[in-house]
Amino acid sequence: MDRLRISGGKRLQGAVTISGAKNAALPQIAAALLSPHPLELTNLPVVSDVENMLGVIALHGAKITRAAHGTTIDPSAIVSKETSYDTVRRMRATVLVLAPLLARFGQACVSLPGGCAIGARPVDMHIKALATLGADIAIESGLIVASAANGLKGARIVLSSPSVGATETAMMAACAAKGETEILNAAREPEVADLAACLSAMGARIEGAGTHRILIDGDTSWRPAKHHGIPDRIEAGTYAVAAAITGGQLELIHARLENLASVVQALEAMGVSVWPSDRGLVVSRDRPLKGADLTTEPYPGFPTDLQAQFMALACCAEGASLIRETVFENRFMHVPELMRLGANITLQGTTALVRGGAPLKGAQVMATDLRASVSLVLAALVSKGETIVNRVYHLDRGYEQLDRKLRLCGADIERLTS
Repeated sequence: MDRLRISGGKRLQGAVTISGAKNAALPQIAAALLSPHPLELTNLPVVSDVENMLGVIALHGAKITRAAHGTTIDPSAIVSKETSYDTVRRMRATVLVLAPLLARFGQACVSLPGGCAIGARPVDMHIKALATLGADIAIESGLIVASAANGLKGARIVLSSPSVGATETAMMAACAAKGETEILNAAREPEVADLAACLSAMGARIEGAGTHRILIDGDTSWRPAKHHGIPDRIEAGTYAVAAAITGGQLELIHARLENLASVVQALEAMGVSVWPSDRGLVVSRDRPLKGADLTTEPYPGFPTDLQAQFMALACCAEGASLIRETVFENRFMHVPELMRLGANITLQGTTALVRGGAPLKGAQVMATDLRASVSLVLAALVSKGETIVNRVYHLDRGYEQLDRKLRLCGADIERLTS
């Protein structure tokens, strides 16, 4: 199992190319199954979650062709068959194949999901949305069994909370339903809007993606398509913190300011400078970090996927920071590991009080999930001495060549393969 060895104390300087968004790529790969025509996806990140998702659709008979410019999915020969627990265990997003398979074949069977162990993340809303469109759904011995013998029919879907995954499931199913569908309390994340852009390229008629109300004309006439995915705002935010925490300056190539408003606001509140460049944006810090309070919220609020990274930053700031997690209930698993590096953090329910300013010291730490593991890497960049981060496979799920990108900006980091 790979580990990372990091020696702290180096200021990061240079440019980092931000890869395509993992959380935009996964639903788009699933959406390819809706149509009998090929879909070419460009800007897919090279991360294990994407590899696994391509593996899932290949198991269903999709033909995948990779070239330098993009990945083409030919779904003409796919069949609907059970998506096994072994596949879903590694990654929750595989539940996203449920709607496309059901829409195309009138039946689908997907194992209940696994993935990062951060809270309940129930699939109830996915199931409810499909049931509203006329699907019959049962849960049998750990499997979601869905059928729609007479096809899906357009309807009004009201989501109980703006879940990204449920919005994506509803959108994909609605494209293949008869008649119009209205999705209310829809998630507004850029990744949802990007899925809509991809579906539109494939022939779908969708209005309002990126707002709380999405309208979809069903009975899509599918066509061959090509789609270039958006850059990863979470990766961009992570490298922004890397620049800030080390007191360095990084240009984040391809990063989009309009998708990072809440993140930039938090950085500026902590004494970090951010400005646009021709190629993306620049993040720089030359004055002391100040503590700040943060609450995670659905987009356009502060993203839960950057909470751990900003907690590492708060550990190095003067004064106290209060961090509230409102999106996932079990998302403080990085706290004991940050404390091993010398962080002063008090947990009370869904709130963490971080008292910054004490210098961090290197230690052995263990990654528990994708974003938690990167917060340990960020803290290690400023810890005195050497830090070993164990279980790096969590990082590889969502960050393309993290160690290489950091090394190119001056970090003292190496991957140890045991």
